[in-house]
Amino acid sequence: MPEPASAHLAALADSGVRVAAVRPVLLSAPYADPENLEVRVALPTGWRTTGLVEVTLDDGTTGLGEGYLAVFAPHVFVSTVDLLAPYLLGRPAADLAERYRDMVLVTGYWSLQGAARHVISAVEAALVDALGKRAGVPAYELLGGRRTDRIRLYASGGDSTSPAAMRSEIAAVAALGISTFKIRARGHEADKAVWTLDHAAPHGVGIAVDMAQNLDDPGQSVADALAFLDAVKAGTQQPLRFLEEPLGPALAHEYPALRRAAGCPVAGGETVTTARELLGRMASGYYDMVQPDATVVGGLRQTLAVFAAAEEHGVDTVVHCWGSAVCQAANYHAAFVGGGRLAEWPLPAYSLRSELLVEPFRIEAGHLLAPQAPGLGVRLTPETERRYAFRGDAVYRCLATLPPPVPGRWRAD
Repeated sequence: MPEPASAHLAALADSGVRVAAVRPVLLSAPYADPENLEVRVALPTGWRTTGLVEVTLDDGTTGLGEGYLAVFAPHVFVSTVDLLAPYLLGRPAADLAERYRDMVLVTGYWSLQGAARHVISAVEAALVDALGKRAGVPAYELLGGRRTDRIRLYASGGDSTSPAAMRSEIAAVAALGISTFKIRARGHEADKAVWTLDHAAPHGVGIAVDMAQNLDDPGQSVADALAFLDAVKAGTQQPLRFLEEPLGPALAHEYPALRRAAGCPVAGGETVTTARELLGRMASGYYDMVQPDATVVGGLRQTLAVFAAAEEHGVDTVVHCWGSAVCQAANYHAAFVGGGRLAEWPLPAYSLRSELLVEPFRIEAGHLLAPQAPGLGVRLTPETERRYAFRGDAVYRCLATLPPPVPGRWRAD
């Protein structure tokens, strides 16, 4: 992908700024609440891990990036950072294309897709953050300038296991002025979707559904997803805003057929680790909304490649950002450069979404305003590292069984 025009980046390249140090950092913090199904199933200790890379430039400026891999495999994340570090030290920091190419070559034989791309994402974001701080400009200015001043947010959560908890989530969404709330509802939870659609509507909040099939193999079929949609339509007159990740990886090729029959926008792509694959999926008609994550797909520049291709294919790009504030910032800055119109706002409480910010994200009438701090607007202090030291029991469990549904729970008002 050609480098976006940026006088700031060119000036940094001319100055000869180089990488002086690369360091992996694991942090763990309390996450969500005990009623959250994700906690009950996948994070039973109630703690969640974030993996960061800290890059230091030769003048002492530091930058942070995040790789989503550490949620699932923190030690793999650290080992991969340590593997890449010698290939980065002493190299020109502002040549982002070359640093990306080098990291792909170092890891490509064993991880042309997958885990290493998460780590590459973290390093690239850390470079962008450090270079933005050194230039004294927000990251979006470094990457060519923002195309919009504000981006509409949708709230993301909805893994509550009771109507009372879901009411609290709806109230939190409405208080932010956000008009779309994405919940999680699996194939057997059409009644949960119906309940939430009906109870959110009086607050002016529409509902999207994440079917959480991105890890299931073979997962549900097109017929299963359509049966869920039919059950929702039979239970309420409120329309779904969009349907996310309704098919697992083994049946991803059936997305075009589902999209033609769904009757609502279909979204996905958060686990895809290369822009090339997402470009192919869009060309084949997989999605109405593609959801790259800059902590997964190779960094901010690869996310921008998805934005550019999505425009050509008439697909909306909506960044996925379910990590810490570093993940959010990387995705939001990419969205401001790419001209994003909608972005994810995670609801579950996680202190690393505030502790790592230089200044809070600004939300006005449900829209995210362009950040003003240099770089990504994030920082890591020794106190934060001490307070949120890594815990070995704060690792996501993917091989877990969902509890059986409680009959009638979502039928009572």
